[in-house]
Amino acid sequence: MSSSITSREFGRMPDGRAVTEYTLGNGRGLGLSAINLGGIVTALRVPDRDGCSANIVLGLPTLADYLKPHPHFGTIVGRFANRIAAGRFTLDGTAHQLGLNDGVNSLHGGAKGFGTRFWDIVPLSAQEAGDDIAIELRYTSADGEEGYPGEVQLTVRYTLSASANTWRIDYSALTDKPTVLNLSHHDYFNLAGSGSVMDHRLMIAASRYCPVDATLIPTGLADVASTPFDFRSANRIGERIREGHEQLLLAHGYDHNWVLDRAQVDRGLALAARLEHGATGRVMEVHTSEPGVQFYSGNFLDGSLMGSAGASLRQGDGLCLETQHYPDSPNQPGFPSTVLRPGEVFRSATEHRFGVIG
Repeated sequence: MSSSITSREFGRMPDGRAVTEYTLGNGRGLGLSAINLGGIVTALRVPDRDGCSANIVLGLPTLADYLKPHPHFGTIVGRFANRIAAGRFTLDGTAHQLGLNDGVNSLHGGAKGFGTRFWDIVPLSAQEAGDDIAIELRYTSADGEEGYPGEVQLTVRYTLSASANTWRIDYSALTDKPTVLNLSHHDYFNLAGSGSVMDHRLMIAASRYCPVDATLIPTGLADVASTPFDFRSANRIGERIREGHEQLLLAHGYDHNWVLDRAQVDRGLALAARLEHGATGRVMEVHTSEPGVQFYSGNFLDGSLMGSAGASLRQGDGLCLETQHYPDSPNQPGFPSTVLRPGEVFRSATEHRFGVIG
């Protein structure tokens, strides 16, 4: 089979703009569907050890469902992925107050972050994508949007490799004023295609993580050794999630940033995590240019939403591996900087490499 891009109308925004769902196929069994709203990935079809493809990301049935509040299913997250304490930071001596949408904090760019915005989507030509197949998403974030300074011009590219079952995300951005920027993607993965992810085995290439306070703001760095946060060797996710560790109790499971060791680097990308599902044989490796990865075990899925497969979505039905800079970086000088200035180009890349085990 050859690669392909098809499209269909997914619905219309309240202002009448048509939302298009683009579906990419690489001819090797890997397929991705995405819409203008939030750059949402509505489906990601991956083959198992028998060559049978199934959707491995959680989603919602209709555009109307995605227009209602939901826990960032499949979205591009920004202007700042993860949390900023009290929704406040100071840059070059000027204080900025953001909208609060996670208790006392700002989360994933605020109530109207990038996952709620309308992105223009352009299928790329064979000349632009080479042998691969890709779409490009574009959005301009206004100066002052959700309290962030500077107009930011964003481009996000989704590429399916023609030679391997790899989904790559490339982010780039420019700003006209100093700002902070931290972009990620918020897919809920389930390599089984349904049911719980507690039987998945996870490896995270990190010897440190960020403990958090009661509002899930990092309090510094800590070693993973001798804790339930040690995933340097693959462990079943459900094996230690109910231990009485203070950090698990605070987050109702895993919802923490791991500091990547970056020991294995391939074309500028470091191995962040490896996820396996024994029954189907599916494997996903996540490689990234980012310094951290947020592992979230779907703790707050409460059954109130119906998924695109027709089943209610409950705690542990999906997990997130959000490649990123660390949470609350603008307020923590010891963390890598997330400041973007005029004349600089923000660039970030993450690859999801799929395979099978015997």
